[in-house]
Amino acid sequence: MPTTKNTYLYGLGRRKSASARARLYKGKGNITINDKPALEYLSNNKNYLAEITDPLALAGKQTDFDITIRVAGGGLAGQVDAIKLAISKALTENAPELRPLLKKAGLLKRDPREKERKHYGLRSARKKEQFSKR
Repeated sequence: MPTTKNTYLYGLGRRKSASARARLYKGKGNITINDKPALEYLSNNKNYLAEITDPLALAGKQTDFDITIRVAGGGLAGQVDAIKLAISKALTENAPELRPLLKKAGLLKRDPREKERKHYGLRSARKKEQFSKR
């Protein structure tokens, strides 16, 4: 990785209707999400924070990068999965030798499940009116 001041690794992750863009700069391990500290953005949920740092922990690089994340759309759980994928992709951009490790852990696979649209004549995507025989 070149040593210019503004050089970063970039990764894009998506899940449900959430989309996250991660930039990894050389640093000390600070994580910012939408200009807020990560723990504050995640409503002090340490489980979500641990999930976000999974790719870094697996690669052993928790304190190597400062991470800036822009995330939009969806709810908190979808955003966390999108961020995790974005960080994983950014890590493999610089170090292709990490790819098999992250792939085996399932961190490079995008979860394709989306919300199904509402259909005509139904209450929601699949819910119907209660059937009355008589």
